[in-house]
Amino acid sequence: MTYQPYPTSGSEQLPQQQRPAAPPSISNAVKLMYVGAGLSALEFIVGLATVGSLKQAIIKASTKHLTATQLHTAQVVGIATIVILGLIGIGLWIWMARANGAGKSWARNVAGVLFALNTLGLLSAVARPNAIGTKIFDILGWLVGLGVTILLWRRDSSQYYAQSR
Repeated sequence: MTYQPYPTSGSEQLPQQQRPAAPPSISNAVKLMYVGAGLSALEFIVGLATVGSLKQAIIKASTKHLTATQLHTAQVVGIATIVILGLIGIGLWIWMARANGAGKSWARNVAGVLFALNTLGLLSAVARPNAIGTKIFDILGWLVGLGVTILLWRRDSSQYYAQSR
C-alpha cells in the first residue's frame, strides 16, 4: 500500500524573489533615523536629569497661586509627559528606520506625516518660552527629519520602494 504525500500550498516550489539592495539615499536616511533616535534618547535623559527644575518652571509659568497638591500634580503630569513622549519619540524613529530600510512604501508616507507634525511641534517650541537646551534638541531633531525626508523622496528611493512591492 502506498500513500500519497500530503498536498501543500506549493510555496516551497516557488523561488524566493530577492529584495533589491537599498540605494545610498535609503541607507543614509536609515542612518539619519538612528541618529534621530539617539537625539531623542539624549533629550529624554536630559529631560529626566533636569526634572528637579520642573517645580520652579511650573511656579514661574503659573498665572495663579498653586496649592501644594496642585503643584505636585503638575509635577507628576510633567514627568509622565517627559517619559511618555520620550519613549514614543525614540520608538517612532527606530520603527521608521526599520520599515523604510525594508522598503515599505507606507513607511515613507508615515515618516513624511511625522516630519510635518515635528515641524508644527518645532514652531510651537520656538514660540513658547522654555529652556534653550530644549529648543536646541528640537531644532536638531527637525534638521535630521528634514534630511530624512529629502533622502526618502529622491528618485532612486522612489524606484527602490516601487521594486520592493
